Amino acid sequence: MKRSFFLAVLSLLALLLGAGSALAAAGPWAENPHARLRLVSAVPSVGDSAELSLGLQFQLPEGWKIYWRSPGDAGYPPSLDTAGSRNLAELAMAWPVPHRFELFGLQTFGYEDEVVFPLTARPETPGAPLDLEVTVSFLVCEEICVPHEEIVRLALPAGGSGSSPEAGLIAAYAAKVPAVETQRGLGVERVSLVGAAGGPQTLQVVARSERPFEDPDVLVEGAPSYGFGAPGVTYSDGRTRAELSLPVRPGAGAEGGLAGRELRLTLTDVDRGVEKKVMPLVVGAAAGDVGGARFALILGLALLGGLILNLMPCVLPVLSIKLLSVVGHGGGAPARVRSSFLATAAGVVASFLVLAIVAIALKSAGLAVGWGIQFQQPVFLAAMALIVTLFALNLFGAFEFRLPGRLSDAAARGGDDKSLGGAFLTGAFATLLATPCSAPFLGTAVGFALARGAPEILAIFLCLGLGLAAPYLLIAAAPRLATALPKPGRWMLHLKRLLGIALVATAVWLLSVILAQSGLTITAGVAALLLLLSALVLLRGRLLRPVFVSALLIVSAAVLGVSAVPGGQAPLATASDSAWQPLDRAQIGELVAGGQVVFVDVTAEWCITCQANKTLVLERPPVAPRLTAEGVTTMRGDWTRPSEEISAYLESFGRYGIPFNAVYGPGAPEGIVLPELLTGEAVIDALEKARGG
Repeated sequence: MKRSFFLAVLSLLALLLGAGSALAAAGPWAENPHARLRLVSAVPSVGDSAELSLGLQFQLPEGWKIYWRSPGDAGYPPSLDTAGSRNLAELAMAWPVPHRFELFGLQTFGYEDEVVFPLTARPETPGAPLDLEVTVSFLVCEEICVPHEEIVRLALPAGGSGSSPEAGLIAAYAAKVPAVETQRGLGVERVSLVGAAGGPQTLQVVARSERPFEDPDVLVEGAPSYGFGAPGVTYSDGRTRAELSLPVRPGAGAEGGLAGRELRLTLTDVDRGVEKKVMPLVVGAAAGDVGGARFALILGLALLGGLILNLMPCVLPVLSIKLLSVVGHGGGAPARVRSSFLATAAGVVASFLVLAIVAIALKSAGLAVGWGIQFQQPVFLAAMALIVTLFALNLFGAFEFRLPGRLSDAAARGGDDKSLGGAFLTGAFATLLATPCSAPFLGTAVGFALARGAPEILAIFLCLGLGLAAPYLLIAAAPRLATALPKPGRWMLHLKRLLGIALVATAVWLLSVILAQSGLTITAGVAALLLLLSALVLLRGRLLRPVFVSALLIVSAAVLGVSAVPGGQAPLATASDSAWQPLDRAQIGELVAGGQVVFVDVTAEWCITCQANKTLVLERPPVAPRLTAEGVTTMRGDWTRPSEEISAYLESFGRYGIPFNAVYGPGAPEGIVLPELLTGEAVIDALEKARGG
């Protein structure tokens, strides 16, 4: 009996001690009609840690809420006064992901039902007892708002470490605190400010998620005189990509605009969140929102960019076609010259409008849009190789090869400009081959256009086409520039053969791009098709019967179909690329923080200007030794095949085409963008500025 009584007393003492330990991890509730709150701890005693994990727990009646650190259009957040505490050096408060509330048109951010604010306490003397007495001032609102001030207490005794019953609750809310962008499977890709200063503006945020978005939102800090409306959201890529558009509302004292101002964005999706400091890219406004002078300037840049495109290395594959357009009219009638060159210019402009319509369709579908992205498609490259071969065979003097349909017949005659239809197709074909790369001013105009709507895209692409067609329009206005040349004769035969060789070289170049994209099997198939085509045209005669034409069409369709199917792709890196790391946006910041200079080169096998920059500047002294010097990291992004990561990287600078080069460093953490055509002086100057100090 005595033994049973003794065991019962010991059990009661153990329960009391355990209860005391549990109570030590949670302070008493402070209550009022609108909220109750208390302090909780993840540990029952202080142990010997320099930092302790605590929490401030709120429980609210239905319909009532408290506020986030930036409450929005109204309210104020909870604040802490720790003056009554003992052995406390610092108490830091974290903010879990809030939710948006709208009342009477006001946008606010906060919490309802229950929330735990994670706290980090740093004792003055680690290991000694910690007595917390915290005065909490907060505002709680429903349709009315009531300010409150409550005192909450918590005493943690000295003793060994361990976990309390509240540890899981605190950890759950700590997991909801927005993290850096590289965590939580969320990321902000691009932030743009659209609209003219002083007029309607929109903050556009492009976000990514490893899993489909549920209910994304963006909270903006750093612009206290501005308000931001609830975002409109469009999804793409299976809801893993979202574009959020927030109306900007200037308030009293809003001066200077948002351009050039650093903002802190919090991207949320239900209980997940990430933070990022950004400086929005200013992309202007729609034609109806910007002043006429500004939009006229953009259109002027588009005209100039299209004109300069005629001088870029990108036009090398179509140089033969352009020369033939001129020399073939020697001694001809001015009226005929004028109509022919106007038709060619019309083909150029029409092609740009087609590219604009395709860009609008892709953008509306939420897909990546870029300049020259048609060269990322093997089926396009194979079709271009076929057409180039037809042009070359025509120049070599082969008999006209008639495929069914007037379109193909006109394409075969295009090299001689014997018809207006052929001249039109010459311009269209030249445009498609001449637009894989960017040019000075062109990138600015295209970036503006692709960040806007359909009217702006059409207007700017029209001006780009007029710029590229300017040489044809000049000859149409002054036909004597062409008719003054010698009349076609034997010299034309030699010139045509020479230019035909240039077109064969173009076909070989297109095959090399297909090889880089799709591997040896598909490339061999396309090459075999070209050889079969050449054999049929050259042998012509009795071999050129319907059965052989049908066979050619079947083989063509098969090769083009297979080339459109991904798979069997060859690696893009070459031996000369061994010193370059793959482009990694997240790593750039880490390298710069460590004092490194980072040189980024975005290139592609189909970008001739990119290859010229590489051969003439990046791989030659004095630039090459500086790129391989200690303290410099080189990164290369290969856009030969479609890449959402590279597209997003280009968009972050308002660019949609290549070549693109940027230099980062302690003196330029946001990056210095280099011109499309590189020079050694420009690269070295950017490296020095990026190094800083």
